[in-house]
Amino acid sequence: MFNLIYNVLRESVRLWLALSPYLLLGMLIAGGLHSFLGEGFVGRHLGGGGPRSVLKATLFGIPLPLCSCGVIPVAASLRREGASKSSVLSFLVSTPTTGVDSFFATYSLLGPLFAIFRPLAAFLTGITIGAFNWLFNPEGKRKFSGHRHPQLPPSFKVREVFRYGFLELAAEIGKWLLIGVVAGGVLTAIIPPHLFTRYLSSLSLQFLVMLALGIPLYVCATGSIPIAAALISKGFSPGSALVFLIAGPATNTVTLSFVYSRLGRRAFYIYLSFIILISLLIGWIFNLFWLRLGGGVGLISPQGSGLPPFFQFLTGGILFLLILRGFYEGKKETKPMRYKLWVPDMTCKHCRMIIENKLRGMAGVKGVLVDLGEKTVGVDGDLSLKEVEEAIREVGYTPEER
Repeated sequence: MFNLIYNVLRESVRLWLALSPYLLLGMLIAGGLHSFLGEGFVGRHLGGGGPRSVLKATLFGIPLPLCSCGVIPVAASLRREGASKSSVLSFLVSTPTTGVDSFFATYSLLGPLFAIFRPLAAFLTGITIGAFNWLFNPEGKRKFSGHRHPQLPPSFKVREVFRYGFLELAAEIGKWLLIGVVAGGVLTAIIPPHLFTRYLSSLSLQFLVMLALGIPLYVCATGSIPIAAALISKGFSPGSALVFLIAGPATNTVTLSFVYSRLGRRAFYIYLSFIILISLLIGWIFNLFWLRLGGGVGLISPQGSGLPPFFQFLTGGILFLLILRGFYEGKKETKPMRYKLWVPDMTCKHCRMIIENKLRGMAGVKGVLVDLGEKTVGVDGDLSLKEVEEAIREVGYTPEER
């Protein structure tokens, strides 16, 4: 038993150290996208129902660092503000499948070929699903009802890059990243090297197993990577691992329920059927392409292992501390706030950033919790309710006591 625990810990740490440098770089870029771009910019381009809006939704969704469930409130907001069903479907499938953080993490554990194929798969899947929905489930053109925002000071935007990238995003993906790394360590440590090649030698069967595992399971784009790496090391073909990396983040029971209830039964069938078909097709193409290049292990091997050990341990420690802090901050923010206000005209992350910037700069404020999905603002501190309401009105929003 002791040897088993030791082997699991050793393999989990190995995966963590290989992942950390690239994931930290991806988190920094994700913070920049959040602070200087944001979904408000995305939403203004998704009101049309034609191919152009589908293309924009797919391209904008690919780099955004949103997980499988985190993308749902964003998609709901885009739909509510006027985005077409086709655009929302493209955004729903391309966004959680990859992102700048998972791109670098994919490169670190699975090599350059996976890092290239994964965003290409997200692009092809998003375009195809959006286009078919536009052709076979048409709707009238919708206009995005965007709104103007006051300018945020550059100093706040820079702080927001690090706050979001290294705190909020760490808290969001931390749980699933840890689960994925430990699961990868367990698979690597306890499964015999040739078990899958002996009993699942058929590529078709491997693909179907990955679909059956990935479709109902909640797994984020980053957390799925160490699991896929462990499965490859135990004999699964690279293409079958890619099937899991595509289908897993894009489908789970929550996402599928959202598509069915908010976008309709026909959109649901298009969404699910094309994710299945395209993931199988791309997995098959990936295997052919990899074999055509010689089937070299270096193309699908960890790239982070080539970095200096000291740098790996340093970045691994930093990432672990950031995730621990994210857990702590998340628990702290669940404490009751002194005041809770409903702000119905707060519709996007830029709105949230403006309100947070205003409230956090006020004397006496000890904590601010903004829930964009519920459109609520919680404030704790030594100040009056009237002061909080006036501050929110000063930046252009209408608070109502709740």
